[in-house]
Amino acid sequence: MAETRRQFDPEFRAGAVRIVRETGKSIAQVARDLGVNSGTLANWVKRDREARGEAAAGQLAEDERAELARLRRENAELAMERNDAPMFVKSSGWVLSLVAGLR
Repeated sequence: MAETRRQFDPEFRAGAVRIVRETGKSIAQVARDLGVNSGTLANWVKRDREARGEAAAGQLAEDERAELARLRRENAELAMERNDAPMFVKSSGWVLSLVAGLR
């Protein structure tokens, strides 16, 4: 015999997502309280975060990705500048000094 799937109206879904967002309770806890499968509630929360433009856990937002790309470019430029600068070791061998601009 086939199972019938429960249908949840949009107001119920929005309310469940709002509870997760505003109370700070875990998705699993809210799902237990409401009698909903935790995977179902997690999908609703994920869709809500995407609609709001928030990054999912462990993912970067668009502006964060752009900043990361800029910082990586800047880091690469600084590494090239550092590698181009001559390094001199004093005769004792203990002190390493970086002298830039001698070329």
